[in-house]
Amino acid sequence: MRLARRLLLLCLCQAIACWGDSEPYRREVHLKVVSGPNGSLPNLLHVRAVGHSDAIHYVWGTLGAPTVVLVYSNSNESTLDVNWTKLFSPFPSGAVRIEPAESILYSTAIVFSKIFEYDDGNNTANFSGTSESSFYPAYNLADFVWGDVNKTLNSTALRAEFQGVNASDPAKAFQNGSVSFRVFAFEEGSRDPIAPRLLYTANCSKLEFVITEVAPRGKNSRFALEMVTLERKGRRKSMDSVWSIDDEYTPTIFEMAQLSSELQNDSQVQAFLQWKAVAYGDPSGGRDEAVPCQYHRLQNVSEAWPLPGLAVAFFGGDVREHYSVEALNISFGVADGEFYEKHNYLIWSALLGFGTPPRDSFSTLVIVIMAVALATPIVLLIVGFITMYILKKQRYSDYEPIN
Repeated sequence: MRLARRLLLLCLCQAIACWGDSEPYRREVHLKVVSGPNGSLPNLLHVRAVGHSDAIHYVWGTLGAPTVVLVYSNSNESTLDVNWTKLFSPFPSGAVRIEPAESILYSTAIVFSKIFEYDDGNNTANFSGTSESSFYPAYNLADFVWGDVNKTLNSTALRAEFQGVNASDPAKAFQNGSVSFRVFAFEEGSRDPIAPRLLYTANCSKLEFVITEVAPRGKNSRFALEMVTLERKGRRKSMDSVWSIDDEYTPTIFEMAQLSSELQNDSQVQAFLQWKAVAYGDPSGGRDEAVPCQYHRLQNVSEAWPLPGLAVAFFGGDVREHYSVEALNISFGVADGEFYEKHNYLIWSALLGFGTPPRDSFSTLVIVIMAVALATPIVLLIVGFITMYILKKQRYSDYEPIN
């Protein structure tokens, strides 16, 4: 009885909090392609999200493997500066800067380096346990040819798309297909209407990784995406899973995964990459097309691995002396599940930004349903006690003593 009352009180408090929320925090967002000299195509996309006294910068580029540099500045007047001569030189260190430099409180980068394809003949979806002989040659995204992002830019809808194909394609896998990275920016918090319906804030942006009509090299092919992260030495990134009992927005998916930088005593700024543990085999994102995904532990990257030009241009040629470089793999598929060949399509969504990662809570509808469900037996018990009390009182009041 007491437990039920406490749960009811908790649900009612959450409902009141939801109804009483103030206006969401807003940022003024600018999304534009930074054009090079003489119409050159460096595919440099700048997202600038300006707050009351700060600014978040996302600098995307395909100078090598697709890369996004994330910068948090305590100045709402901070800007992007590009030295094109340096950027196109063999030594691009310092070519991309956020000014004023002293306003930068935190910076990091994510490189989307490879796509793995392997033959899952036993249908176990065990990416990390699959023998090397079952892997096809990986697609190195630094070798891809990327289309002009300016043609996909929608500055009103705050979105753009990097679409690429394998430069050397002996198997003709990309004859009708492509790989895309779609970028979305947000002025305020809300929930994405597209599956997996991620909850976002003005402090983050969304990424969609899409493989479409790329011919698999086997009937049992599954894919995985390799990402490389940079983190200043002295700090570290950690992988966490956040579980929920509510699957209202993504049926049967209860896990939220997030890669975040750990807070330090001298800084309250942290970056994160967050995603639901699901991808989809169809653009509609229907429940029947859900493709569970798994993340694998962070691994140190070999010193011999060449950092892409954009990372060197921003962090400098000596980046490895000051930053830890680690790789994270995300594999798509589940044991006894369907293979990529069924749809020749795969889409995975994630949020990246600064601050505390968004966390799902029960919607107002669910809270009301829970409150009603918990309140009903309590009301019935109260009515029962009152009825018994009245009946008992009437029985005594009708009694007449015998003289």
